[in-house]
Amino acid sequence: MTVTSHVTSEQAKFISGVAGKLSGFMSEQRDLMASVSPDVEPLIGSISNLVTGGKRLRALMCYWGWRGAGGAADDPGIVTAGCALELFQAAALIHDDIIDRSDTRRGGPSVHKRFSQLHEMNGWALDSGRFGDAAAILTGDLCLSFSEESFTEIGPRAAAGTPARRIFNLMRAEVMAGQYLDILEEVAGPVRDRAGSVERAKSIIRYKSAKYSTEHPLALGGALAGAPSGLLNGYSEFSLPLGEAFQMRDDVLGVFGDPETTGKPAGDDLREGKRTVLVGFAINQAPPSEADLLDRMLGKPDLGEHEVAEIRRVMIECGALEATESLIAELSNRAFEALERLPLEDVPLVALRQLAEAAVSRAA
Repeated sequence: MTVTSHVTSEQAKFISGVAGKLSGFMSEQRDLMASVSPDVEPLIGSISNLVTGGKRLRALMCYWGWRGAGGAADDPGIVTAGCALELFQAAALIHDDIIDRSDTRRGGPSVHKRFSQLHEMNGWALDSGRFGDAAAILTGDLCLSFSEESFTEIGPRAAAGTPARRIFNLMRAEVMAGQYLDILEEVAGPVRDRAGSVERAKSIIRYKSAKYSTEHPLALGGALAGAPSGLLNGYSEFSLPLGEAFQMRDDVLGVFGDPETTGKPAGDDLREGKRTVLVGFAINQAPPSEADLLDRMLGKPDLGEHEVAEIRRVMIECGALEATESLIAELSNRAFEALERLPLEDVPLVALRQLAEAAVSRAA
């Protein structure tokens, strides 16, 4: 068996294990919630729907961090860790869609939109949008609780005071801080110094996305396997720039991506007012009149296709898109160079290289 086929086989087995574990966990939670009231079922259904699909990037980073540090492929603890990460991501997505007023997720209605539609379909009283937001907040909170419950199930390796527990706790705290920096920049960005917009956007990317998408999951797997500090530091040198490149690629797709591929309407990030690195470059490099236009258009929920096309034109002509792509390439190169320095066996090394290539070159 070649290294590549070994990676494919081992990875498929792990993904299947995570899917099965999540299915069993959610089935238990469904039974528990049914004892409260059958009306609670939509909360469980919404979470199940989110954790059923997705790329499993965080779970896979955790797995290969584990394997790279000498963890056994068939250890049930690493499958449980993957489940905890998937549940945490689902909670983050639910809350993120409320914050961003995003009505779609993976080509279908987001959780708060599903609850709003449930309200309208049943002809219930009061405001459907407010009900949808409130129900989705509670669903996200429940999902966070499930993530903690799942992580605790790992046992002594994830107990209080262990390196793995510290990483898991830090990951969750940093995401919340990063989310706040994101919404703060949306409202404060237009009146802040434009010269600092790119650096502020980089900070948001680092704490809202990069650390929890790649750095912490990889380190978590390593810590669960007892990795020494030198290996964990090497993991970070690889995974942090990778995560930043991954999010910048996502931000480019949010403006220039194909809706049929991304599952989100074109220009949604602009309607949500996201102050991304791409936007920061545009505001800094565009002529003053066009930079002012961008400031006025960002965050308009009714932004039309013509206006989105105009913003794209500005981003291309002022060099913002090129500058962002150049930064993505620089971060990617840094990540791949760090990866080659890691003292890993062939199978985890090839697996991490494949994950990294998919993360920075994706179209969705």
